[in-house]
Amino acid sequence: MPAITLPDGSVREFDQPVRVADVAAAIGPGLAKAALGGIANGKQVDISYLIDDDIELSIITAKDQKGLEIIRHSTAHLMAQAVKQLYPDAQVTIGPVVENGFYYDFAYPPGFSEDDFGKIEQRMSELVKQDIPVERFVLNREQAKDLVTQRGESYKVELIDDIPEDEEISFYRQDDFTDLCRGTHVPSTGHLKAFKLMKVAGAYWRGDADNEMLQRIYGTAWASKKDLDAYLFQLEEAEKRDHRKLGKAMDLFHFQEQAPGMVFWHEKGWTINRVIRNYIRARLEKTGYKEINTPQLVDRSLWEQSGHWDKFGDDMFTSSSENRDYAIKPMNCPCHVQVFNQGLKSYRDLPLRLAEFGSCHRNEPSGTLHGLMRVRGFVQDDAHIFCTEDQIQDEVSDFNDLLYSIYKDFGFENIELALSTRPEKRVGGDQAWDQAESALEAALNKTGHPWTLNPGEGAFYGPKIEYSLRDSLGRVWQCGTMQVDFQLPDRLEASYIAEDGSKQIPVMLHRAILGSMERFIGILIEHYAGKLPTWLAPTQAVLLTITGKHDEYAQKLEKILKNQHIRAESDLRNEKIGFKIREHTLARVPYLLVIGDKEMENNTVSVRTRDGEDKGVFAIDTLITELKKEMIFSNVI
Repeated sequence: MPAITLPDGSVREFDQPVRVADVAAAIGPGLAKAALGGIANGKQVDISYLIDDDIELSIITAKDQKGLEIIRHSTAHLMAQAVKQLYPDAQVTIGPVVENGFYYDFAYPPGFSEDDFGKIEQRMSELVKQDIPVERFVLNREQAKDLVTQRGESYKVELIDDIPEDEEISFYRQDDFTDLCRGTHVPSTGHLKAFKLMKVAGAYWRGDADNEMLQRIYGTAWASKKDLDAYLFQLEEAEKRDHRKLGKAMDLFHFQEQAPGMVFWHEKGWTINRVIRNYIRARLEKTGYKEINTPQLVDRSLWEQSGHWDKFGDDMFTSSSENRDYAIKPMNCPCHVQVFNQGLKSYRDLPLRLAEFGSCHRNEPSGTLHGLMRVRGFVQDDAHIFCTEDQIQDEVSDFNDLLYSIYKDFGFENIELALSTRPEKRVGGDQAWDQAESALEAALNKTGHPWTLNPGEGAFYGPKIEYSLRDSLGRVWQCGTMQVDFQLPDRLEASYIAEDGSKQIPVMLHRAILGSMERFIGILIEHYAGKLPTWLAPTQAVLLTITGKHDEYAQKLEKILKNQHIRAESDLRNEKIGFKIREHTLARVPYLLVIGDKEMENNTVSVRTRDGEDKGVFAIDTLITELKKEMIFSNVI
């Protein structure tokens, strides 16, 4: 009879086969009520799963990420049941879990609109109140096809045909609704209490443009109404902070159809870009990096030799001239190896750190473009470190320190680390991959920070550490990376002379901190809701005159501030002072300096902040001292 080992090491013994639900009940009534599924010897199962042998078992509840996924998967079925009851002619197809929710694709020629959501959600709520049991059953292939055929579900027949012969075919039934599914699902619909339908879109069957267009309804689901409300509030805040709207309001950049996925930087937006570059440049110079610049257009032969042509050829912009094929570089690494290869290198030259604000282009699908967050033309704060195997640990450790320091300066202190290991399609042998993965794992452990493992998510030439930052809305953005590469230097014939006189191949560390400059600026804008720290703000202070007789004084003060490296400008327009204040507040200028008769008479300014705070009257020298306290990186930029 089964002996069940729990996560805390304790063992529960039973004198007959038991379900996961029975084990949860034996532990306590609270867990019995909360249990949504289990992990039995590493396999996720329903609470109805029968245990007849010794196993290791953990119980899944809504507090677990896997429990949240079960809730979302089950809510997709709940929505499909409601849709089938309201629109009997609709065919159900596929309904998976996605980030923060789920979707379900329907074949329904009349189509759905968001006007239908209220009716569907109401029916879903009615089904939840009924607390309908959810039951799993298994059929053989012939029985399964007969069942879906009888129900007129032709799409499900195709799905069944694709299920491997050695895999059981399972269904889930909740009252009048039955769906082909691997599971796992909640025990009953009563567990699904916090959901909302979000949007409807078109989607080709199985993602193939040659197939029929279906109707996709997206929804979100959470463990509690409190969590749902928090998520909806986050979405509302994200909408207010949308960098595309703020970019227009702050006159930072624009996009237009003639250059899809390419940024038109305006003067103020480019100022932010330059400030960030100068800051990063100064930090790199202090840590031993050498800044270089490499060509935009490079012969196809280099990309073939590096392996990028086979891997990324479809994503490259290409051109031809004089019977030669070229690619606009999608990344910088092969070109950096060419710089390394100029002149004989010795072990004494290593580590050699080459950095570039590398302008890259990738032919991203037009449907994926999204403001600054997903573009076709972008600049990377890219660098490659050429070193020996013995130097990897120190280089990765030093990079970690630099990255954390830079993120902190930009206002990000919640950083998440992950190690992504060898993908199925890769170059190089297992021995080199073992070395690279071991080196990164050791370096991660040395940091003392927690990290997670992403199996199979490494680059095709080597494993990588991914650095993700969490913004003020709790969203996670993967920006930095550190990749160990034993392959590319060999493929591109890089070498150095070792201490014993032998010719050796260097290790190449690919690293970035901000990632795409464009994307990072988009993240900053949304993180701060446009209210960038004073050192980053494109205009740090604006002088606002009440009447034209104050113009000369304002221009004099503007010159004084600029001479002190404060980005100031004057607004001399013949507009009411209240209008000027509102306009520059919307433009998120940190300091609004109002000038009237008294200020001009006393050689002062009245200071307001973009948050509406009246700071009082300041003498010019005092104002400069106070402003410079916020220019916290003036020593490096």
